[in-house]
Amino acid sequence: MMHLPNHWPYIAAAYGLTIGCSLVLGIGAALRLRRAKTRLAAVESQLRHRESFAS
Repeated sequence: MMHLPNHWPYIAAAYGLTIGCSLVLGIGAALRLRRAKTRLAAVESQLRHRESFAS
């Protein structure tokens, strides 16, 4: 009788890769969002400064 290989390691690896990739993409997006918010605040600050200076 032939013994078939166990498939559970492949299933665990697939779930692990899915969770790992999701974490990497999610953390990257959160960091980009924080950086974009910081840059937007700096631009808005410069615009307010210019408007108050021009008035």
